[in-house]
Amino acid sequence: MKKVLSVLSVATLSLSIVLAGCGSKPEAQPQGQAGGSTGGAAGGAAPTVKIGMVTDVGGVNDNSFNQSAWEGLQKLQTELNLPKDNVNYLQSTSDAEYVPNLTQFVKDKWDLTWGIGFLMGDHLKKVADENKDAKLAIIDAEVDAPNVESVLFKEHEGSFLAGVVAAKMSKTKKVGFVGGVEIPVIKRFELGFEAGVKAVDPSVQVLKVYTGAFDKPDLGKSTASQMYGQGADIIFHASGGTGDGVFNEAKDRKAKGENVWVIGVDKDQSLTFGDDITLTSMVKRVDQAVFKVSKDLIDGKFEGGKIVWLGLAEDGVGLADTSKKNVPEDVLKLVDDYKQKIVKGEITVPEK
Repeated sequence: MKKVLSVLSVATLSLSIVLAGCGSKPEAQPQGQAGGSTGGAAGGAAPTVKIGMVTDVGGVNDNSFNQSAWEGLQKLQTELNLPKDNVNYLQSTSDAEYVPNLTQFVKDKWDLTWGIGFLMGDHLKKVADENKDAKLAIIDAEVDAPNVESVLFKEHEGSFLAGVVAAKMSKTKKVGFVGGVEIPVIKRFELGFEAGVKAVDPSVQVLKVYTGAFDKPDLGKSTASQMYGQGADIIFHASGGTGDGVFNEAKDRKAKGENVWVIGVDKDQSLTFGDDITLTSMVKRVDQAVFKVSKDLIDGKFEGGKIVWLGLAEDGVGLADTSKKNVPEDVLKLVDDYKQKIVKGEITVPEK
């Protein structure tokens, strides 16, 4: 029997996370049985719990949700003083690697195995069904299995706020949306963004293109070039590593004196690409969700079969705190007004 949990208390978790160990693809290390202890923790022994993560094709350094998920595990390792080898990741370069990578952690008896991304849903379901004693969790997909916890986000709600900013700040009355693969999670970004734009100014045109990839920066750059060339001055991307190319195109045009902007996704991307080209970012707090569910496992509170939805009310999505660097105070006030209306149910944001 599925249980749906509408609130996950993640708002109190810190967003200041240090990313470490994201170099070449490591090998998952064999694990002993959970429940023992190793020395080194202040005031006692650290648990031997081991938690693994499998990325989608965007890779762990995608400046997006894979990286955010890994930062959540790094935070867990640091705060609980776990041995560094007790958290690890395997990168997938194609969907053919999803099942083998997930299976490697499961067969080596890691205590929890994360799958990151909607595209991994069916693959993780297969592994879960074949390994009923294993515990797994997934971001951005709903997997109906008693040993899997699914975490999904109301991207459409946060993207609505990004649309409000875009509509208020566009000088050309043309804005763009660049998506990766056209799947439900990315469609929520698109629909929410367009709804926010139209709520503020129905006359603003929204150009929309799906690149079909989350790992093709060159494709992102060429797509952004076309959009800027058609008159868009602000582009919101939801395309993982492909979005790096959108930023690169904006940077090139800024250097030539063009007043163009990018709205980042998943993480505060101004920290990576600079606030001179990042207008704001629609943040998904994947890091906090991964931390919370993983900590629940350690505390004996993991519940397979649970589906967790995180939206504006749960502080699971929203605009980056650095938005105030480029977004005027009156626009941010309008954003907050719309946010409160969404939270109170006065506005229902379309998601499909």
